[in-house]
Amino acid sequence: MSSSYSHELTTALLAVQRATLLTQPVFHNNAKGTLSKDDASPVTIGDFGAQALIISALRHNFPRDEIVGEEEASPLRENPSLAEQIFALVEDATLEDGQGEKQLGGRVKDMDAMLEAIDAGHSKGGSKGRIWALDPVDGTKGFLRGGQYAVCLALIVDGDVKVGVLGCPNLPIDDAAPISADIGNGEGRGVLFAAVKGEGATSRPLTNGGISKGKEISMKEVNDITQATFCESVEAAHSSHGDQAEIAKRLGITKESVRMDSQAKYGSIARGAGDLYLRLPVRKDYEEKIWDHAAGDLIVREAGGEVTDAEGVRLDFGVGRTLKRNKGVVAAPKGVHGKVLEVVKAVLGGK
Repeated sequence: MSSSYSHELTTALLAVQRATLLTQPVFHNNAKGTLSKDDASPVTIGDFGAQALIISALRHNFPRDEIVGEEEASPLRENPSLAEQIFALVEDATLEDGQGEKQLGGRVKDMDAMLEAIDAGHSKGGSKGRIWALDPVDGTKGFLRGGQYAVCLALIVDGDVKVGVLGCPNLPIDDAAPISADIGNGEGRGVLFAAVKGEGATSRPLTNGGISKGKEISMKEVNDITQATFCESVEAAHSSHGDQAEIAKRLGITKESVRMDSQAKYGSIARGAGDLYLRLPVRKDYEEKIWDHAAGDLIVREAGGEVTDAEGVRLDFGVGRTLKRNKGVVAAPKGVHGKVLEVVKAVLGGK
């Protein structure tokens, strides 16, 4: 795994893989310890536990790096019994690989260390220095619904994404499997996507131990746009389904869109299981969060795709915790991105 960011990549792969060991039993449990945040979005014991594990690993390996994490620990300080439940999950989530555990710094020492780790994701982001963007459970509503979700981690250096890792426990391991929001019976599922800037993108099976061998992935060439498969968010609050349907119609796409939660969409199109990903703004004042896109953006671009906003501008991860300079996301193979973007602009411009 020789790379200018080999230590960061290995740490991120191991940290995300270990975090999925915590999220999977929570996913299969009906009681997920769900709370509502100030913005009314849900957060589960899986979110808190995965964030604690990943930040603990990052601080062990890169103590000077900043971290932008989605969650903070104040609800757990007010609810000790819930905190104890999460700490039990954190203690149990251990890789069956001694060397890997050692690299991550071993187990989280105690409850206070867990809460401190969760609260260490308070960086304001920005265009200077090394900043990790973490979404411990991306697609929480899908996680609660029994759909797709992802554990997402990216390293941003001076505003540029250098390393991205997505852990998608419910996607098929087989890169050739057709895209589907269905999670089947759980067999043959669980994939880690990764990319380092300038070095391509890979997928590999999720395991309970060390990192398995990666396989290079690339976006599928689209020669006939009418035959393309596009995916979009499940939640209408996240993305304008009506505008996206109109765009598909104008492109001549008749296949039904695949609605899928989380950055699993980025991973799916990066390996050619789907072709286009549209996430168009539903409100003028809405700002996407950097942790919802950083890893997926890099993985798609390293797989040969193009990712911009609805105006054709590259996503800017160097202006804080949100993509405040961008509106919407358009991801597609390079050969058709321009055509898709033209139609996106026409539909949005006509409103």
